[in-house]
Amino acid sequence: MEQCNPKWTHPGSKLIELGPASLTDEELLAILIGTGYKGRSAQDIAKELLDNYYSIDGLMGKKLSDLAKIKGLKDVKIVRIAAAFEIARRVVRALERA
Repeated sequence: MEQCNPKWTHPGSKLIELGPASLTDEELLAILIGTGYKGRSAQDIAKELLDNYYSIDGLMGKKLSDLAKIKGLKDVKIVRIAAAFEIARRVVRALERA
């Protein structure tokens, strides 16, 4: 896994400085998750999601109830992830029609 530069305390800082294409899937998910909980960062939660479902593609097909099994993911965070995936699906559909 790529290490963040110490000056970036959150993947959002890296995105601002280097652009969204510079982020890993884990870092992008961490931005959607937003915050973690005591002893566990949003990036730790994102890593667990990707470890459990192997990739963004694997994660996209999961039910919301599957995501809720991950400690630290509650309704608001799950809704953010689901909304981002739905936006991605709609973009792909629009590109396929073009």
